[in-house]
Amino acid sequence: MQIPPKEKPVYRSPDGLPTDICIFTITSEPRKDTNHKSLPDRKLKILLIQRDPQSDRFPGYWAFPGGFLNEHETLDQCAERELREETHILNEKVHIKQLKAYYTPGRDPGGWIPTVVYYALVNEQALAGYKADDDAVDARLFTVEEAMSMNLAFDHNEILKDALQKIQEIMVQTNIAKEFLPEEFTLSELLQVIETVVPDFKVDRSNFSRRLVSTINRKGIIEEVRDAEGSAKYSTKYSQNRAKLYKFTNYVPFVSIY
Repeated sequence: MQIPPKEKPVYRSPDGLPTDICIFTITSEPRKDTNHKSLPDRKLKILLIQRDPQSDRFPGYWAFPGGFLNEHETLDQCAERELREETHILNEKVHIKQLKAYYTPGRDPGGWIPTVVYYALVNEQALAGYKADDDAVDARLFTVEEAMSMNLAFDHNEILKDALQKIQEIMVQTNIAKEFLPEEFTLSELLQVIETVVPDFKVDRSNFSRRLVSTINRKGIIEEVRDAEGSAKYSTKYSQNRAKLYKFTNYVPFVSIY
């Protein structure tokens, strides 16, 4: 007796796989409300695009740049392409990294559609010339506080919280702060950059430099700037009093739980 072949199981694949990109930056503007020397006004901002008002999914809502994966491209290529197409940002200026995948039933009214999220924290100069294009009708930088108070498309409010936490971790665990500082800077400038991203950052200022600055016996991530004669250099750009100048070293600390 011939046994009939088993029927192949039918699997339903997702209706599509998009990527979404969270691009953060720190803007810096001179303060206009003071006659005294002071640090610039720095704000942490996120780039959002406004969806087409004629879209059948969240028409007119603000959202992260993003879109669907093409059949013959990787997820990274998709994220880079969508960022370029919707905002005109050149991907070689913005190095994005994958955060994680998101899916909850009903997150997208278009169907069973998860998303893979990317993120980056970049210097505002890397975003120069950004503008809306493709199926985005507008593109703007919002402060993180503004963005969190908005009703964003899909589950982008939840994603924003996770992406913010990620860049806060990066700010205190790496030397990324140097991307937002001149080559020579004061400790007040460094602290301001950190606190712009991590408002709850608390540090004993008297010990701050002691833990970070290189010495004869210990490596550090920053070092004092010295002139040709070997004397320490100072700045009065943002203060009436002289402040010592520092620069980043090439040292990257190895972090271990042991």
